[in-house]
Amino acid sequence: MADVVVVGAGLSGVVCARELVAAGHRVTVRDRGRRPGGRMALRRHGDRVVDIGASYFTTRSDEFSAVVEDWRDRGLARPWTDTFSVWSPDGTEPKPGPLRWAAPDGLRSLVQDLANDLDVRGADPVTHVRTEGGIQVDGTACDAVVLAMPDPQARRLIGPDSPAHAVLDDPYEPALALTVGWDRRTWPDDDGWFVDGHPDLAWVADDGRRRGDGAPVLVAHSTADRARRHLDDPDAAAGPLLAALREVVPVPDGEPTLVHVQRWTFARPAHGHDAPFHLDDSLVGACGDAWGTSSSVETAFLSGRALGQALADRLG
Repeated sequence: MADVVVVGAGLSGVVCARELVAAGHRVTVRDRGRRPGGRMALRRHGDRVVDIGASYFTTRSDEFSAVVEDWRDRGLARPWTDTFSVWSPDGTEPKPGPLRWAAPDGLRSLVQDLANDLDVRGADPVTHVRTEGGIQVDGTACDAVVLAMPDPQARRLIGPDSPAHAVLDDPYEPALALTVGWDRRTWPDDDGWFVDGHPDLAWVADDGRRRGDGAPVLVAHSTADRARRHLDDPDAAAGPLLAALREVVPVPDGEPTLVHVQRWTFARPAHGHDAPFHLDDSLVGACGDAWGTSSSVETAFLSGRALGQALADRLG
């Protein structure tokens, strides 16, 4: 039985930890946040939750589909839509695509479901990982460590002499998520809008449609360029983002009753890795949504599972 520390309680870290525990190893999951979830984040406004990180997920693989069907059977996930709209300066038109899934209690609730029975320690950030003469996490020895987080964050923890340091080189792009609500709906019943050709907005989700309660709440995600201008003061972006939203969606003229801006310094990988995970001879592993052909919730799930299985095999 080996002692493994998983740094990061997002989806990939939790799934990786589950595989290792199933193989009989002792696993501690440490995260700077108070609860599991990572970028599958939510925020509570009164008696509602709003997804302010990942907006939805899709399924392609049999492995992830089986988990999603279990979530649906237990009422944790629900089919949302297979059609969004595309906005451009020339107009708006529907765009069919794969079925998108949502969660009545927010996407974070799905990560929390998988984290049940794991030793997850929230509000417990890791400051450094050393590999000289064996792995040490914040000065405490362990047999293996998993870095389940964006590359720039993982690279800060690992020493430059580690093989992982050179591999964790994918930059991430920032984003801001504006949650805005009114006392009534004035826009069409579109589930979401991909925004093409706007300097400030990239995507808008109708949270009332996503949640299934019809609440007049939208979540607008910024472009990386707009986010970079407000990383030190995200609240200052509320005005420009609301003005941009009015150009895309016919929202009420009056002032909104709800306004919140969430900063994501590391929102999405710029390029991604060809491999599904990293695992070197020193037993330092890395996984997440950057480890696959495209960044997605499913990619994070598959990356964490694949690394967990590979590391369990290596540990014996």
